[in-house]
Amino acid sequence: MKELSLFAKPGAPLRVMCVGAHCDDIEIGCGASLVELQGAGRIAAVDWIILSGSVERQAESRAAMAALVGPAARGKLLFGDFPDGRLPGVYGAVKTFFEALKDLPAPDVLFTHERDDRHQDHRLVNEMTWSTFRDSLVLEYEVPKWDGGLGQPGLYVPVSREAADRKIDALLAHHASQRSRHWFTRDTFEALLRLRGLECRSPSGLAEAFHARKLVLASGPG
Repeated sequence: MKELSLFAKPGAPLRVMCVGAHCDDIEIGCGASLVELQGAGRIAAVDWIILSGSVERQAESRAAMAALVGPAARGKLLFGDFPDGRLPGVYGAVKTFFEALKDLPAPDVLFTHERDDRHQDHRLVNEMTWSTFRDSLVLEYEVPKWDGGLGQPGLYVPVSREAADRKIDALLAHHASQRSRHWFTRDTFEALLRLRGLECRSPSGLAEAFHARKLVLASGPG
């Protein structure tokens, strides 16, 4: 399989924005990829945006971000004050929140929820992401859940065993409020990493996968 680099200029690390509806979504969806890209020196800064979450869960997210993003690469960590599970009911306020994100430095790469996710909050975050950021590369991550809905992603990021362990350890160590959920286990996160690793023949056997709906293939040096 031919590999293409999304970070074609090693001397110019990129700014990344991660957007999640809930306090563990970003870690589940792209945590290992963030670790991998930082290790390669390809990220200048990561802005971490979460739409909903109690005070307890916000504290968990701060700790998880610190575990996955090195101090030099930590950008803004912003929380919205929206009701969990009811984002479509406050559509106008969510739109205003997203418009305010334009005040941050424009992201080169943006990680967000997958468009066809079965969770209503996730779908709305995807819609708002696409309508707000027209000039960023948008990569849509996947979150396993009771509702199912995992699709056929088309872009894969092979990750090392170390990056995968850092992702899973951050989830289990710092999101204590979620440990009682039957699906929130090492086996669940490991299983999806292994499945996507199989699909792209990752050297480690592990990968994260994304839906990339719009890509521009440059014909020469950018």
